[in-house]
Amino acid sequence: MSALGKLHVAVLMGGWANEREVSLMSGEGVARALETCGHRVTRIDMDRQVAARIAEATPDVVFNALHGVPGEDGTVQGMLDLMGIPYTHSGLATSVIAIDKELTKQALVPAGIPMPGGRIVESEELYETDPLPRPYVLKPVNEGSSVGVAIVTDESNYGNPIRRDAQGPWREFDRLLAEPFIRGREMTTAVIDEKDGPRALAVTELKPKSGFYDYDAKYTDGLTEHVCPADIPDRIAELCREYALTAHRVLGCRGTSRTDYRWDDERGEAGLFVLETNTQPGMTPLSLVPEQAKYCGMSYENLVEAIVAAALRHHGGKAATGGNHGDG
Repeated sequence: MSALGKLHVAVLMGGWANEREVSLMSGEGVARALETCGHRVTRIDMDRQVAARIAEATPDVVFNALHGVPGEDGTVQGMLDLMGIPYTHSGLATSVIAIDKELTKQALVPAGIPMPGGRIVESEELYETDPLPRPYVLKPVNEGSSVGVAIVTDESNYGNPIRRDAQGPWREFDRLLAEPFIRGREMTTAVIDEKDGPRALAVTELKPKSGFYDYDAKYTDGLTEHVCPADIPDRIAELCREYALTAHRVLGCRGTSRTDYRWDDERGEAGLFVLETNTQPGMTPLSLVPEQAKYCGMSYENLVEAIVAAALRHHGGKAATGGNHGDG
């Protein structure tokens, strides 16, 4: 029997964002883990009637396994707040800030976290001139999982300036964030909330077999090597954990978060930069948070229950009014 007792958990997954398929994989993994722990699970594929479907299910708690908009940007969080139902991961205000890369910088840089410079650009501007010296990175302001990221170099086939017919995020998004490209290594650190407070787990280095750590590299088996723990100096690992905990606390994250870095190892500590903090990291078989949890001795099932427990603690330790503990 689970230490949480027997709960009725609605697992919210899918939706219509770019990351739908990944969310479905995360949600199914979570649902099976909860069932293994003895909980009753209702799987809900996000649609426009989601509020009515959740109300009909009367769960004790919602496990939010959505990725991207509207599950990660505060929309679903606000809905669940109004319904008075406990839910996993971060709340409304944190979600609004963390999914917006520019707002995230405004919150984290004053807290002493190094992040790349850069600015917001209108996509139309890119057809006239480069916003930054090459090489630079262009990414959507409000997307996750490296969706729509482009690295613009002198050798890239985008043109100089970028051609209107070139494939890239400028054709999908009106506004983009332009940042200097930081050479070096891609790393990430997960944080989970425990009874005594948040804990940084480990540092993983991500080594794509080709190109960079984009959406396909993240979610296609065999395209990226995960080195956990990363083979890096102790001081850099310490800084990664420190920055991840600071970001988690400053942004007000709950349950779990994952902070991503680039490290220019030729520059030592001065070469470490935080790229973003993800408030709803993936929970698929290839995902980084379960991998780091396993390295720290925590099973996938224990991780899922820890995230649920954090949601219930935030809600005062009480399940939702009208929750159904029965077998259904």
